[in-house]
Amino acid sequence: MATIINASIDVTKIPKESLIKGKKGTYANITMFINDETRYGNNASVAMSMSKEEREEGKEKIWLGNGRVVFTEGEVKLAEKEGEPMPF
Repeated sequence: MATIINASIDVTKIPKESLIKGKKGTYANITMFINDETRYGNNASVAMSMSKEEREEGKEKIWLGNGRVVFTEGEVKLAEKEGEPMPF
């Protein structure tokens, strides 16, 4: 099944210390949320990813932007890497 989400993010909200230098570029770990309800025509949102420790400490989530699901074949499946359990 496929799902496509269009989103806009405010890149100025990405903390510079959260950027990860890799061999092929500079990356930011983000989390996307698909909501059951629509607000202002958006049903998706984007935030900086947080570690379990950050969540347990009660750190504030950094919201980057919003978006909307523009295509779906119905069901969104969990992505699993062969041989690795999901981190949740």
